[in-house]
Amino acid sequence: MRATKVPEAVVEETEHGRVVASEGWFVLNLGDAAAHANGQAGTYVPFESDDHRWPEFGANVHIVHPGQPNCFYHQETAQEAFLVLSGECLLIVEEQERPLKQWDFVHCPSGTRHVFVGTGDGPCAILMIGARPEANDIHYPVSEVAARHGASVGVATDVPREAYAEWPGSFTPVRSPWPIR
Repeated sequence: MRATKVPEAVVEETEHGRVVASEGWFVLNLGDAAAHANGQAGTYVPFESDDHRWPEFGANVHIVHPGQPNCFYHQETAQEAFLVLSGECLLIVEEQERPLKQWDFVHCPSGTRHVFVGTGDGPCAILMIGARPEANDIHYPVSEVAARHGASVGVATDVPREAYAEWPGSFTPVRSPWPIR
C-alpha cells in the first residue's frame, strides 16, 4: 500500500446535533451526534450521514426502551456484530430467546435471523456494526417467538417498505439522548 494522506472529514453542526458532511477520518462524540427516533423502534445514533455512507460497513448505536424492538425479526446477507453498551435487552435469534446485559457481544453470520427487544428497568444501548456487501438481500420471516414481543411481520416479505408499512411514521431527526437516562 502506498502512503497517502487521508483528509479530515467536515463535521457540521445542525439543529439536531453534529453530522459528518464529507469523506475522511473524524472524531464524533456520541452525545454531540444527531440522532433519529421512532416511538416504535427507539433511537439510533449513526456515525455517518445519508450523503456520506461508508462503502464497506455501517455502524450506529441503537437505544431501545423496555418492550421496544429495534426493528422486525429479519435476516440479511450481511455479516453483523453487536455489543450491549448499557442496560438489558432480549436477543431473539434463530427462534431462541437470549437475555443480554452490558458488555455482551453477539456475532451474526450472514443469514442469521435476529432482533433485539429492550428489557429491564430502563433503556438499553447497543453498538451495531454490519458489513455492506454489493448485494445485501434482506428477508423478514414470520416468527412466533418475535411476535410475542411485537417484533415480527404478519406476512413474510423481502421488501422493507412492506415489512414496516403499519409502523407509525418513520425515524425523525432528534438530539442524541447520550448519555442515556
